[in-house]
Amino acid sequence: MVARTGPSIDGAAEVSSGETYTNRFSPQTGVDRRAFLGGTGLAAAGVLVGSSAPLVLDLLPGGFVTSAQAQPATPPAPPPMNYPGKHDKLVVLGERPLVAETPEHLLDDDTTPTDRFFVRNNGVIPEAARDADNWKIVIDGEVTQKLELTLAELKSRFQPVTRRLVLECGGNGRSFFTPQARGNQWTNGGIGCAEWTGVRLIDVLNAAGVKSTGVFTGHYGVDRSLADPTKDAISRGVPIKKALDPNNLIAFAMNGQPLPHIHGGPVRLIVPGWPGSVSSKWLTRIWVRDKVHDGAGMGGTSYRVTIKPMVPGDKVDEKNFQDLESMPVRSIITSPAHGTSFGKDVRDINLRGAAWAGDFTVQRVDVSTDYGATWRAANVQAPKNPYDWQRWTATVRVPSEGYYEIWTRATDSRGIMQPHVAGNWNPQGYGGNPMHRVAIRIARS
Repeated sequence: MVARTGPSIDGAAEVSSGETYTNRFSPQTGVDRRAFLGGTGLAAAGVLVGSSAPLVLDLLPGGFVTSAQAQPATPPAPPPMNYPGKHDKLVVLGERPLVAETPEHLLDDDTTPTDRFFVRNNGVIPEAARDADNWKIVIDGEVTQKLELTLAELKSRFQPVTRRLVLECGGNGRSFFTPQARGNQWTNGGIGCAEWTGVRLIDVLNAAGVKSTGVFTGHYGVDRSLADPTKDAISRGVPIKKALDPNNLIAFAMNGQPLPHIHGGPVRLIVPGWPGSVSSKWLTRIWVRDKVHDGAGMGGTSYRVTIKPMVPGDKVDEKNFQDLESMPVRSIITSPAHGTSFGKDVRDINLRGAAWAGDFTVQRVDVSTDYGATWRAANVQAPKNPYDWQRWTATVRVPSEGYYEIWTRATDSRGIMQPHVAGNWNPQGYGGNPMHRVAIRIARS
């Protein structure tokens, strides 16, 4: 008999045997999975690097405390998510500004529900628009005709389209770097793939008439800096070639509903495949520039990766950095949830997951149950449209009762594969995409 599992609403894994195994450490330890895997517990356990570290602590009997868990200075468990319209099991990574990621098992839908979509802010969340249709957007700079459009005019003048598109935080995977990089310690949950409705950015830029002198865009929203409310929280842009990609949207709806305020409503940019920071929320202006944009979040080490590999933790040479553009290939297991316990007679485990690769497509996904000694190919679906993620499925057989880890790795259309560990260290932790692993147990009832 093939067992099928799925996460319950409270984050525990429900299994065919009827047993529910909560995906957290024993309450006696005061340590949760995120705190342990974030680095402190691994160092205390004396584990050397990356994928050699067992995930077994989630499957220990209640009350059992290892030497790793007994170490001092364990980070506290994250606070629960408490925001209107958002799932309460999103993991809060920061409260000022509000940042929250989605646990992998809550990403098991082909289209990410709005309440499970990650939250990333860079500054103060602005007040909601009182009159969405009169929200104004300006297209100016190196254009033949400056455009000033209300949202109502944007909708009536240009053809609306709907696309399922990946939006991913540039720091997704940051927590996997050693030594720890600066910023919110994302695992794999700074990702979502919603149905976005809007008008194509290329159509609006063509209406404005981009001059030959236009080489880069600068994007502006109304969100202000936490430190200085007279300054932009963030203002990033992309080269004109990327701006003219026909898959970019000026979006005003998400999953068939008006764009929620927390996700940039009433209108935002969606520039799929690149760091989510270029997909400006609460959009008010697109400035076509004759040089690389120099707004907040551009230059230095912001959203930038090394050209030549640097020694982790070494002094920064800003000349050795370039903008992070296409996001790296990544795959995740969305079912079973990490920490699932199956009945003693279960041998076949059904797997589901998602994979994506920035500007590229996913060529294959492989899974392993023996720590990467052997691999087998998963079944990978074609994307619904460009920049959609690709869902995958597989069934693996385990030989007996016991503890197992399931690993997944994706390979993109260029032949580039996910690494075992987060490589190419950089001080702000961009581009970390090691193989995803979940632990399961086949246990006696």
